[in-house]
Amino acid sequence: MNDAEFKSEKRRNVMLLSFAQVFALSVWFSASAVVPDLKANYGLSGWHASLFTSAVSIGFVFGTLISATLTLADRFPPSKLFAVCAVLGAAANGAILFFEPTSQAVIALRFITGATLAGVYPVGMKIASSWARGDTGFLVGVLVGALTVGSALPHLFNVLGGIDWRFTIGAATVAELIAAGAILMVRAGPNLGPSAPFDPTQMLQAWRNKSLRLANFGYLGHMWELYAMWAWIGAFLAASFTVSGVDTPLVWAGLATFAVIAAGGAGSVFGGVFADRMGRTTLTILALGISGVCCVLVGFIYGGAPWLMIIVCLIWGAAVIADSAQFSTCVIELADNRYVGTMLTFQTSTGFLLTLLTIHLIPEIAAWIGWQWAMAPLALGPVFGVWAMARLRAHPDSVKLANGNR
Repeated sequence: MNDAEFKSEKRRNVMLLSFAQVFALSVWFSASAVVPDLKANYGLSGWHASLFTSAVSIGFVFGTLISATLTLADRFPPSKLFAVCAVLGAAANGAILFFEPTSQAVIALRFITGATLAGVYPVGMKIASSWARGDTGFLVGVLVGALTVGSALPHLFNVLGGIDWRFTIGAATVAELIAAGAILMVRAGPNLGPSAPFDPTQMLQAWRNKSLRLANFGYLGHMWELYAMWAWIGAFLAASFTVSGVDTPLVWAGLATFAVIAAGGAGSVFGGVFADRMGRTTLTILALGISGVCCVLVGFIYGGAPWLMIIVCLIWGAAVIADSAQFSTCVIELADNRYVGTMLTFQTSTGFLLTLLTIHLIPEIAAWIGWQWAMAPLALGPVFGVWAMARLRAHPDSVKLANGNR
């Protein structure tokens, strides 16, 4: 394959992969997006509402640990594994329509949905990195950007469906089935490592290797903030807009939430370009610093001018995910090429395990002191992440990052 043919194939496959990722990840927040509607019409408690998101995270952690232990992402064709998991996820998500929202069966189905996504998100990153030629950060950034837009889609579905939870769940289910079909047209690039032998001890290298450990610590600091912000920014904005006296605050909060989360798509892509040129640790430290400040800043402008809140939250939405792909790219560049899929899967499993704490923590803080300062504790994650990435920058292995740009 000559250079022109490679570029053409790379462009086609990455575009198709991104399309599939956008639609496949729409099921993650499909239930979370309809929480205000369910609270109003079914008397859903804050704890039960948080389970709609945390059950997916628990399922994802379970799925990723099984996948990492069995090294599934490195033993089976990635596109086929992605497609099978997407179909199973769509089935679990669609089955919610046959139950009352307050049923415990819905929580179980959310758990199953999360478990299937373990074969979608990390596998997609592995496919993207297989097409890299000095632009790994950009490619993984594009994929995480697709994930971000996909996570925002349910909020748009919810507004388009007239704030009807059934429409949102159904639309996300159809989207994931479309993703399953699209991914079968994607093939991995020439950098895909050979099928690796079964070795469950490989995932322990994520902690034994100091540079990998620091990259994972940075990711944990990032994840402390990210999914709690995504899960509750809609409720936070609805509360703020209500205090501000905005008409139809739920509708405006839904639109604003879609825009805030979707802004991360651009943040992730530009973050990848910046990191490839200026350094992985440089970008992660900068993004963590901005998002950490925003965690606190939104409390000061709560209930004030809606336009100012939206601007700050758009900046927050872009910064909070701009670094995400770079933690994964650090793992790709630092790990044994044969077990990249396993290392990525293990990294995501530990990060999502941590999100279980903060997803449940935020509504409890809101019930205790109100929504104004409920997001402030999320700033602790970025502080820890900055420390870890500064340590990684000083580590000798950092020369492997971004062609020596660290």
